[in-house]
Amino acid sequence: MLLERVNEVLSTIYDPEIPALSVIDLGMITAVVPNGDDSVVVHMIPTYAACPATSFIQKMIKEQLQEKLTDVHCEVVVDTDIHWNTNRISELGKQRLKEAGIAPPPKVTSEVDREMLLGIPCPRCGGVNTFLQIPFGYTLCRAIHFCKDCNQSFEQFKPVAND
Repeated sequence: MLLERVNEVLSTIYDPEIPALSVIDLGMITAVVPNGDDSVVVHMIPTYAACPATSFIQKMIKEQLQEKLTDVHCEVVVDTDIHWNTNRISELGKQRLKEAGIAPPPKVTSEVDREMLLGIPCPRCGGVNTFLQIPFGYTLCRAIHFCKDCNQSFEQFKPVAND
């Protein structure tokens, strides 16, 4: 029951750089460990090692859990044993990216190479007549593409491989 309540709150906490996705959608939560009836430790991982939003998200998780679950003490720790990769994004998260006009990353089965940034389907029209405009977008995790079918620029959440 406690874990369900915690996960419900976590699913409403959105990444400040990608507000279409919750920390659950992004696969940032690696564990929720109960410590008795009224205490939990949430283990999270940043999407990028140098992500400037990590401490902000950590604080936001703690504040939201304590505000919405007033009877629960919460600790949020950064899990250094697991490295995030784009395969952790849920199917719902990929759909939400598309709805926000951001192309989701392809599934990564080996190393990431430049070819994975080429021929990305446009999240607006579905066209594949696209090209990479800028490999580094507004944030480190995104690239900017252009679709020749609908004449629109769009962002892609860049793929990140497993370690």
